[in-house]
Amino acid sequence: MNIAVLLSGGVDSSVALRLLQAQGHTVTAFYLKIWLEDELSFLGDCPWQEDLSYVQAVCEQAGVELKIVSFQKEYHETVIAYAIEEIKKGLTPNPDIMCNSMIKFGAFYDTFAQQYDKIATGHYAGLTEIDGTFYLKQTPDAIKDQTYFLARLSQAQLSKALFPLGDLTKQEVRQLAQTFNLPNKDRKDSQGLCFLGKIKFSDFIKEHIGTRQGPLVEFETGKVLAYHEGFWFYTIGQRKGIKLSHGPWYVVAKDPFTNTVFISKEYHDETKQRDTFTVTALNWFSGNMPDKKELLVKMRHGPQLYQASLTQENQQLVVRLAQRDQGIATGQFAVFYDGQLCLGCGVIEHVLS
Repeated sequence: MNIAVLLSGGVDSSVALRLLQAQGHTVTAFYLKIWLEDELSFLGDCPWQEDLSYVQAVCEQAGVELKIVSFQKEYHETVIAYAIEEIKKGLTPNPDIMCNSMIKFGAFYDTFAQQYDKIATGHYAGLTEIDGTFYLKQTPDAIKDQTYFLARLSQAQLSKALFPLGDLTKQEVRQLAQTFNLPNKDRKDSQGLCFLGKIKFSDFIKEHIGTRQGPLVEFETGKVLAYHEGFWFYTIGQRKGIKLSHGPWYVVAKDPFTNTVFISKEYHDETKQRDTFTVTALNWFSGNMPDKKELLVKMRHGPQLYQASLTQENQQLVVRLAQRDQGIATGQFAVFYDGQLCLGCGVIEHVLS
C-alpha cells in the first residue's frame, strides 16, 4: 500500500515507520508542525526543533521522503480554542483526544487522505472490522494502550487509519528500536501536551485566561484556608500545587461562578466517591447505542476499567459504575468497551452521585 506515516520524533512512530517499510509498503513520512511559536515564544525555546531533528535523522537512515506540514492555524482554532473554553467553564478538557480527531485524522485527513491508502501513526491501538464497521481494539500493553485517545474518530477516519503497534507492548517496541538501530532508540517518552513541549500547562493557561483570586475552602467545614489565583488552574483529584500544611490536600470540587476551589484531606473517603453520571456528545463507532447495556468504561487514560450499566433516562444516557470513583469530572471523556473492543465515547455532562 501507499501509506502516509505521521512522525513525532519519538520511538513509537519511528518503529511504526520501519515496520511498514519492512513489510514492503511505500511509505511517506509527515511531520505535523503545530507548535505555536509566535504565540508562545516568550515561554521558552521551540520544542519542535529537537523533535524535527530526530524525525529527519530517522527518515534519512530509512531512505524515506519527509514532508513537513504546518497545521498551526487549524490547531489553534480547534484544539486550543476548545481547551481554553472548557477550562473557563470549570470543565476538564482532553486536548489529546481532540488533536487526534481534528488534526491528525482531521485536518491532515481532509488534506491528504485521497493521496494515500492509509494514514499510520505510532499509537498503541488495534483496529478491527466487524460486519463492515471499524472498531478500535485494546493492545496487550494495558498501561500504554491509547484507544482512549482515539475513541472520537469517525468511521471514515478509522477506515483510513493504520496502527502498526497494535499487537505490541512498549518493551517490544523499545527492543525493535534497538534492532533497527534508530537514531532516537534511547530517547525517553514525551510527557504532557504535544504542542507545549517543556512548558508548564499552568503557564500556558495563565497567559490565555489570566489570574483572579478566589478562596480555597475546606470541603467538610466550609472554612476558608487560603486563596488561589483562579479555579481554572485546578482539576478534580489534584494533589500537587496545594501548598498547605497538615495535608495531603486534594481538590474535590470547583465552583466556577464564585471562583471557589474546595479541598479535602479525606479525598478517598466514601463521601467523596461517586458512581453515576450522564454522557452527551456520543460517538458510537457503529452509529447506534450498543444492544448490550453492561459494558466497561474508562474515564481517563490508563489501565483502570470499570464495570458499568447504561440506561436511557429522560433522553439522556446515564452511566452507573459497579464501584465508586472519586475522580469523575465533567468535561472528561468516558470511553466504552465490550471486552477488548472499544465501541466509542461520550463527554461526561453531569455527575449525579
